[in-house]
Amino acid sequence: MTIKGVVGVERTIHVRKPPAVIGGSGYLLPMTQYALFDTAIGWAGIAWGDQGLVGVHLPERDPETARRSFLRRFPEAAEAPVPPELDKTVEDIRALMRGEKPDLLDAPVDMSQTPEFHAKVYEIARAIPPGETLTYGEIAVKLGDKLLARDVGQALGKNPWPIVVPCHRVTAAGGKPGGFSARGGVNTKLKLLGIEGAQAAAQADLFA
Repeated sequence: MTIKGVVGVERTIHVRKPPAVIGGSGYLLPMTQYALFDTAIGWAGIAWGDQGLVGVHLPERDPETARRSFLRRFPEAAEAPVPPELDKTVEDIRALMRGEKPDLLDAPVDMSQTPEFHAKVYEIARAIPPGETLTYGEIAVKLGDKLLARDVGQALGKNPWPIVVPCHRVTAAGGKPGGFSARGGVNTKLKLLGIEGAQAAAQADLFA
């Protein structure tokens, strides 16, 4: 593109257009894709983009319920086969739901849009081994201020990657389970802890 400057001098500016979508009128944008898969306790799912996982869905009793839930969160997402780089993540989630103890620390999580404080909370939560727990207050202390316990709970309540970021392993003080924002609430949290053999699961009858 050639333009004239204010003193009449011509100069050339090189403009690089974004690649057009083949067969479409818009431009190519990063696409969120998702896949559902069966586990020992129902149909779970993952969603991903160019930089890794952008969401994980806890198991539902049937795939259609899981699919509807995913599309409420990611209405523009396209269903696709699990890419090879996420095969191990899917198998580790399945293993965890069978009562095995993979840590899922190598699952690629895209935190590029995650607030800094939330990201710090999630990194601490990811380091909690299956079958063990920390309290909101203990995570707050690790962050440097025990008064942050409520903020820790709020961050975990917005966790897009349950299981991979195991917010179910974070409990309230005094042996209480604390809240859980996923479908089923505290009962779902206790069921997951029970599968992992965590002592906190003794708080309730998991399969009532």
